[in-house]
Amino acid sequence: MVQGTASHVGKSLITGAICRILRDEGFKVSPFKSQNMALNSFVAKDGGEIGRAQAFQAMCAGVEPCVDMNPVLLKPTDDRRSQVIIHGRVYKNMSAAEYHDFKKDAMKYVLESYYRLSKGYDVILVEGAGSPAEINLREGDIANMGIALQLCLPVILVGDIDRGGVFASLAGTMELLSPEERVLVRGFVINKFRGDKELLKGGIEFIEKKTGVPVLGVMPFIKDMNLPEEDGMALENKYGAQADRDECVNISIIKLPHISNFTDFDALRSEHGVRVLYVSMPDELEKSDCIIIPGSKNTLSDLRYLRDKGLAKRIIRFASKGGMVVGICGGFQMLGRSIIDPNRIESDVGETRGLGLLDVETVIGQKKKTCQVEAVIEPLKGGRDFEVAGYEIHMGETIVNESPFAVIKKRNNLPVDLKDGAVSDGGNVLGTYIHGIFDNDSFREYFVDCLRDSKGMRRGGGKRFNEELERGINNLASIVRESIDMEQLCGIINIGSGSVVCS
Repeated sequence: MVQGTASHVGKSLITGAICRILRDEGFKVSPFKSQNMALNSFVAKDGGEIGRAQAFQAMCAGVEPCVDMNPVLLKPTDDRRSQVIIHGRVYKNMSAAEYHDFKKDAMKYVLESYYRLSKGYDVILVEGAGSPAEINLREGDIANMGIALQLCLPVILVGDIDRGGVFASLAGTMELLSPEERVLVRGFVINKFRGDKELLKGGIEFIEKKTGVPVLGVMPFIKDMNLPEEDGMALENKYGAQADRDECVNISIIKLPHISNFTDFDALRSEHGVRVLYVSMPDELEKSDCIIIPGSKNTLSDLRYLRDKGLAKRIIRFASKGGMVVGICGGFQMLGRSIIDPNRIESDVGETRGLGLLDVETVIGQKKKTCQVEAVIEPLKGGRDFEVAGYEIHMGETIVNESPFAVIKKRNNLPVDLKDGAVSDGGNVLGTYIHGIFDNDSFREYFVDCLRDSKGMRRGGGKRFNEELERGINNLASIVRESIDMEQLCGIINIGSGSVVCS
């Protein structure tokens, strides 16, 4: 089990890298995270919803994502409540106190998933959540030491030295664990180190002597990995400029308070000459060539945010001058004339006026729609159609009085013929429910080239996003191999020191 001294210390990526290493050595390996709190999610083939990080780790392992890899998913709707998803399906909305009481029952679902996975895989790599030393969360814990004790899992503890205080965080975490929990911690990994590792020698010797736990390795700080991030903290510094704004296609993505599935835009960030910025102030939209309103876990609240911050007026003015505006899922709903919430699922307001950029109207429903889709997109400015794949996650149904953005041909592998999204008469405002639309190379290249054309820029050659992602995974796996004592790690996993992976 890979645990961390805090959130965002690198657990997800290190788990993914170990999945790839073991896969390359011939093991059938599955990721597992018993409880995940994230607004970045993915839809498995059966239509169940899991954390995006576990879908990424499954890709690292070379296996199909399934709901058992993340049996409990929490999607915050505000600061005090979350939508609780069990085995890929919405269970109910709960307050923090209600969920605390529910965790006894949740453990049953966690164990069901773990034991199902254990029948089909050689190795299960379990990722923790946050820190195992949070005193207020220890009772009924199903995410860290609670599940480790239940299943007798050996634990690797990851600390982030880039934040500072890594030795204090490792020692402090061990100090706050119970004696039976400390026994499970079999190794430390220091992550995100910049500089000469020799300078850490004294600190490593001290922490090993104090805790009796070996440091398995020191991971370097890796710039521009181009790998998916699970935590919204990544948006604070992930999207820096590639070049001067006048020399790039500038895509501005609104950093909504309840932003979901921001991995929808990783592929855009990988394009040459494209500058992707997450913005929260109207002045940051200056020089934008395209504005994207992303998905939201609380569409009505985030729509109010756009108005309160002055972003709504700036977006409407931008569109009125022919600027390209795109809405994905909740962002698509915001572009319409109104959003109606008859059951008061998202707010106490029954109806909210939208931005009015598309002639559509959305009604928030009680049943969530989660499905993988295959669709055909008619290009915005002539040319051939584009076959794309993605997934839907939404609770609203939208009545459209515009041209559709796409026609869905398959949902969860069943043939359908359904219109999706909308495109304005001028062609510069479009919305869709399809997440992952920009992961499709041909459509993304075409979309970016349209923006380049509008600036008189030379068209780009485009990139193959999944190929770039594979290169990034393999590069990360190579760095982990070089940085961590694989022989000790194999001994902890108990897969045999004779394996090639340990050489």
